Amino acid sequence: MIKDYFTFSFKSLKSRRMRTFLTMLGIFIGIAAVVSLVSLGQGLEKAITDQFQAMGTNKILVYPAGGMFGIGSTVVIDKSDLNVIKNARGIKDAGGIMQKVGKIKFGSENEYTWVAGIPTDDSKKIIVDTSNFKIAKGRDIKRGDKYKAVAGIRFSQADVFDKAVNVGDKIEIEGYKFEIVGQMESIGNPDDDSSLLIPLDTANEMFDANNQYSVIMAEVVEGEDISAIAASVKRTLRRHRDVDEGEEDFNLQTFEELMESFSSIFAIVQGVLIGIASISLIVGGVGIMNTMYTAVLQRTNEIGVMKAIGARNSDILLLFLIESGFLGLVGGTVGILIGMAMSKLVELAAAQAGLGILKAYFPWYLIVGALAFSFIIGSIAGVLPARQASKLKPVDALRYE
Repeated sequence: MIKDYFTFSFKSLKSRRMRTFLTMLGIFIGIAAVVSLVSLGQGLEKAITDQFQAMGTNKILVYPAGGMFGIGSTVVIDKSDLNVIKNARGIKDAGGIMQKVGKIKFGSENEYTWVAGIPTDDSKKIIVDTSNFKIAKGRDIKRGDKYKAVAGIRFSQADVFDKAVNVGDKIEIEGYKFEIVGQMESIGNPDDDSSLLIPLDTANEMFDANNQYSVIMAEVVEGEDISAIAASVKRTLRRHRDVDEGEEDFNLQTFEELMESFSSIFAIVQGVLIGIASISLIVGGVGIMNTMYTAVLQRTNEIGVMKAIGARNSDILLLFLIESGFLGLVGGTVGILIGMAMSKLVELAAAQAGLGILKAYFPWYLIVGALAFSFIIGSIAGVLPARQASKLKPVDALRYE
């Protein structure tokens, strides 16, 4: 019996192809917008979460207040703070990184980019793991290096200078000549992929930084409660820097807190975007309702015949509900395909722009949810027209012109 309902609904919609297409257009647009926005948001969130997990969640970041990871802050965090953190309870090791915008020169071209000084002692492993630096060509900075540098991938792609900078080339940083000994893999954003890594001691000398750090990264001993250790380190730093609780001139965050912050931000942004995209779905639902009302008027005689030969009110109601739900379901299916194609195009465009971290991700619940939502929208839009059709009296319906 149900199969007959679907067959009859399909034939009815097929006989009015242009109207059916125009009716589903709003559903196409709404579902495509929702799927593309959610998939890109999910992909970005997954990429960042995967990076955090790869770095390890047993890390603590300490950086000056008033800036993002020390950038733009007038507060100073130096070697004395690093030593306090290293000696704190539950800390396995800690290291600092100093980051500045430097003037660089290659051939006759001058540019400005981020230059990061990283340690060459044992603490370097924490910095490299936490920052996700990986060598694609050549070698990494090592102990004993002075005027050696590792370049981001955009240097070799001729995106920083007109000419590609490769391993073995010489480059000038703040008037000092450096040899490029390695090239990093793509990190996923233009700033990181255009940066240069040099030894921390050399960076201190070159920028006259006096052992200051942009950020200190600490690794917690395995098995320790990271939240408890972070709280203990924070108390120790407050005593060392002689500041009261609530008036800290430094920020301390665990990777778990960073992940929670990112997740909260993504949830809010996606909620707003989905809300905006859902307006198209409401418009699509209104279109379905209008089409179904028109169908009831056009098929009044047909409804009268069905009732005359024994069709019940519930049969007519179900028939029109299935038809409107079918409109939503087909519109949702096409919208999902369009949305997936749009997401992939954005992903490709982002990769070309150096934003490799932006990827589309299509979890099963997104696809199933979009299909169910489009079907429900269609069915709800058809409730009133279907109810009107079911209430028609057979005699009045047969007389309708």
